[in-house]
Amino acid sequence: MRTLHLGAPLRHRRTAAGPARRRAAAAALVALGLLLAACGQDTGGDPAADPTPAGASTTAEPGGPGSDAPGDDTGDTDDGADDGAGEGSGAAPALDPAFAVEAPGPLEGPPQYADILVVAQDTIDPETVAAIDDLDDVSVESMSLAQASIEGKVLNVAVVDPASYRAWTTQPSPEAQEVWDRVAAGEVAVASDLEKKLPTDDDGFLRLGSAEDSEEVHVGAFAPQIPNAVDAVVNEKWGAAIGAKPANALLVSTGTTAPDRVVGPLQRMLQGQTSIQRLDVVATLGLDIDAAQTAFVVGAVADAVGTFNYTVIGGGRIAPEPSWVSTHIVTADVPILGSVTCNKAIIPQLTAALREVVERGLGDKIIPGQYGGCYYPRFIAGSTALSNHSFGLALDFNVPGNLRGTVGEIDRGVVDIFKKWGFTWGGDWSYTDPMHFEANRIVDPR
Repeated sequence: MRTLHLGAPLRHRRTAAGPARRRAAAAALVALGLLLAACGQDTGGDPAADPTPAGASTTAEPGGPGSDAPGDDTGDTDDGADDGAGEGSGAAPALDPAFAVEAPGPLEGPPQYADILVVAQDTIDPETVAAIDDLDDVSVESMSLAQASIEGKVLNVAVVDPASYRAWTTQPSPEAQEVWDRVAAGEVAVASDLEKKLPTDDDGFLRLGSAEDSEEVHVGAFAPQIPNAVDAVVNEKWGAAIGAKPANALLVSTGTTAPDRVVGPLQRMLQGQTSIQRLDVVATLGLDIDAAQTAFVVGAVADAVGTFNYTVIGGGRIAPEPSWVSTHIVTADVPILGSVTCNKAIIPQLTAALREVVERGLGDKIIPGQYGGCYYPRFIAGSTALSNHSFGLALDFNVPGNLRGTVGEIDRGVVDIFKKWGFTWGGDWSYTDPMHFEANRIVDPR
């Protein structure tokens, strides 16, 4: 079933000050909206503006030719500042005008079908994109693709031009226009099947990363995305903010040509370490095990991962490129656990955390025989999303008494020490995983 759910519009700015301050800002702007409405004051000079107070419920109804998008609300968010969404556009209000781009307008042209996903280590130059687009019966959409770690899951975040990308995920519903207006205005559209799985806060914000200072973006809609390729979509200004590599990915439609006949020409045109993954219906019956995959991780631990290339080897496991393993994964001795195999970047802070556990008299709270491992290249069970264990950045302690969905028996003093040394604890997640600790920043213990 194809579902689409629009998030409640919030008329306040993004801030790094945390949920409490953001909620206070939202409440203040609600009061301001009510005051302006009561006074009959102009909402910013936009003929499509709607004075409905922030957070009030809106009902999406089909609009006729030239009408505004359903649930449209384009009032300025502060001091009459330009929202960056284009004069007279139907875009939802930007939560921060600095992250708004021009509204996409109505869909033009036929829908496109994503048959192949290309992901490169670096920007794919425009000349190569043009040459691919010139292949017989081929259409191309350039975008960025990055991975964000959210509560142990690694999500594919596409950075797109909403005006052109929307043709690749066309929705047969009146709400589709608002989805892309909201992305243009600075919100994120998330795959429908993730609606109940992602840890949005009470104001509808999603943190793109596990660190406390990771960028937060408001969820504007839950709508179907490209299966096995894209989990969430943001505009290009957000892409720059999260550090995504510009134009490092392509969606390719092969028209009436069989996708496997296009893979060869793509490989010849795209030199170097490039993933070419088929997305057509034949390939999606199972992962293409002959395809090289690329993960481009963003956020506080991006430098510890670099560019991560791998192939699928079955059974939910992957085989990282040997050169990556040799430069990033090490085996070292640490307190309590003895020999561990992890990403070399976290060995110093892991050693420091375990040493402090011992010094505080809590060494018996971590049971070596119940250690679940660190580096384990695999997908999350039942999915094609990478686990942070694939990067050697996560560890599981005292597995039997700390299963998913439970409060967990892990000592809270141990938890506090690991948080101090740069680790996120899975027991804090919306769907708990109390055995799990993963690095959310790199700490130098010197």
